[in-house]
Amino acid sequence: MKISEQWLREWVNPAINSARLAEQLTMAGLEVDTIESAAPDFSQVVVGKVTELNPHPQADRLRVAQVDVGQAEILQIVCGAPNVAKGVCVPTALIGAQLAEMKIKRSKLRGIESQGMLCSAKELGLGDNADGLMILPENAQPGQDLHDLLATQDTIIEVDLTPN
Repeated sequence: MKISEQWLREWVNPAINSARLAEQLTMAGLEVDTIESAAPDFSQVVVGKVTELNPHPQADRLRVAQVDVGQAEILQIVCGAPNVAKGVCVPTALIGAQLAEMKIKRSKLRGIESQGMLCSAKELGLGDNADGLMILPENAQPGQDLHDLLATQDTIIEVDLTPN
């Protein structure tokens, strides 16, 4: 059986680390098989709010978005997702971000500079949907770390269930 450490600590929250908690569970008769991080494998991904959206001058399926990521400057990001729209909050990988299989770099797409990437759930390792961007709640704050917003910094404790 897999247990979220965050969920467990909502019920009981001793002032001990994950390893000591697993040891105490084992001593109580629940054999802990593994302790693993539940956090998806990405970094430098924040909430971005699309403030302006224009067609790409040299590509029919691409659009140029102006994205507020809580910094002094608005970022220009080229996007081809069908569900990108003005006013939506979406996961935004900043320059230097590390996603599961790629590192985000400053680039040009058909002659237009792109300063990051708007992400789908699949690109972040949060689901299988790659049909469009992952739309975040409207109350998400631009610049907020995505791990904090989604509370993905959890540890999973796997407990072996015995027949007794």
